[in-house]
Amino acid sequence: MAERIVVGMSGGVDSSVAAALLVEQGHEVVGVTLRVWPGREPEEGGKRFGSCCAPEAAHDAREVARRLGIPYYLLNSEREFDETVVERFALEYRAGRTPVPCVVCNQKVKFGSLLHRARAWEAAAVATGHYARITRDERTGRMLLWRGRDERKDQSDFLWPLTQAQLAAARFPVGDMTKDAVRDRARALGLVTADTPESQEICFIP
Repeated sequence: MAERIVVGMSGGVDSSVAAALLVEQGHEVVGVTLRVWPGREPEEGGKRFGSCCAPEAAHDAREVARRLGIPYYLLNSEREFDETVVERFALEYRAGRTPVPCVVCNQKVKFGSLLHRARAWEAAAVATGHYARITRDERTGRMLLWRGRDERKDQSDFLWPLTQAQLAAARFPVGDMTKDAVRDRARALGLVTADTPESQEICFIP
């Protein structure tokens, strides 16, 4: 059954292909990028953030949305991200603990506030480019989180805090694909993000 689905578009290849797959499946797709830092254009020849939080990520995401023919929105989430993710990161680091900001961001921002906004738009779900899978246990009715098919790229460990309600409203279209297959699909579709390098750093530290 076709659904209205909000796709969190990071400006990378995974979320781009996730959006494309949902369009191919006949869903009503809305692309969204969460702007978590002050808006600015990347300086010519300057250092790029190389992450989902990069200023240029919104440009690439918008280009993908245009290519796919879907509406696209850039939402200001600066204050929320700073209070929920960055401040907690600093506190954990100061306390001598190893923070994992992506876990907090996924639970509180991507499948927290973004899901809340999606509900306001009468969307059934939020989709991302995470390499993970979800099934429903037929006996208990509980949602189960599984590793992505590509074990080298599995991201289920960054999604462990998601509640049953969040898992029920989550979609991971590339969870059954390998990274190579995702890039191949992006190239076939002519997406500008097809060869975008992967982010290896903490997203808010340039």
